[in-house]
Amino acid sequence: MIISLLAVIALGILAWMGSMMGFQYVLAVCLPYTAVTVFLVGFAWRILDWAKRPVPFCIPTTGGQQKSLPWIKPATLDNPSNKAGVWGRMILEVLLFRSLFRNTNVSIEGDRVVYWSSKFLWLFALIFHYSFLIIFVRHFRFFAEPVPFFVNGVEMLDGILQIGAPRLFMTGPLILVALAYLIGRRLFNQKVRYISLLSDYFPLFLIFGLCATGIAMRYFLKVDIATVKVFVMSLLHFAPDTAALAKIGSIFYVHMFFLAVLLMYFPFSKLMHAGGVFLSPTRNMANDSRMKLHVNPWNPEKVYRTYEEYENEFRVPMFEAGLPVVKKPEDKE
Repeated sequence: MIISLLAVIALGILAWMGSMMGFQYVLAVCLPYTAVTVFLVGFAWRILDWAKRPVPFCIPTTGGQQKSLPWIKPATLDNPSNKAGVWGRMILEVLLFRSLFRNTNVSIEGDRVVYWSSKFLWLFALIFHYSFLIIFVRHFRFFAEPVPFFVNGVEMLDGILQIGAPRLFMTGPLILVALAYLIGRRLFNQKVRYISLLSDYFPLFLIFGLCATGIAMRYFLKVDIATVKVFVMSLLHFAPDTAALAKIGSIFYVHMFFLAVLLMYFPFSKLMHAGGVFLSPTRNMANDSRMKLHVNPWNPEKVYRTYEEYENEFRVPMFEAGLPVVKKPEDKE
């Protein structure tokens, strides 16, 4: 945890020092182009690699009654037997984290083992992911002119409380609270802390830094948003406006640096569950093992030996040992 935190702090200091020493072009032009390239190539490579993995057997995870006899009610979503059930299961899993909703905790009270429902992980995970999605959509304002109508609608809903000037977007503090819970869970839950690695802490701190610098730019260390949009639009047209770089504060370069690191880190980390969930055979397969025989297609062809062939070879020893044979040795043709 400490190494991850120090690494993110060091990255922030490095970006701030680079912006102060005249490396704005590297931080805001070279690095973003490199990061997007690494992200797209790495993401596509991981997806194609997973897609090529053969899955000949029926291995979905099941949490309910499999479809069998007509008078036994099957669990359509927990144990889908057809594509419709798989689609329903995947939609609920991706959009609502259905399996996480059933998360439980366990403790020993006296001489008893007690289980109880625990919804906090599901709640804060949902808050984090949807806040991140809304923030991502809001950033389309910087990539399009005129601003798409759905971006204005999302911004209106996000800032509907009309708090402060500029308006407070609810997703800002919400995502920080959610991240604080996810980090705190790994620190204060002994079982989770025991299995937590640097690869678990680093992305959480990195995203926290990314969100914190974004909030700082909007409410505290304000930058010229119009200049930022002009510069971002120039990046999209592959004609970077270097004149705009000097007009943007250092906090912007720290924010961009965190984003670039996140994009490059994404395809090679656990964050790839964003794409991998759709290719997981434990989720995207129907449990139809009672209706369909699943055979490994690349198994070598087996050579079977009949009993008649076996007895023809060992008839005499079997007969001498007193074992029953279909034909006696003298009857052998």
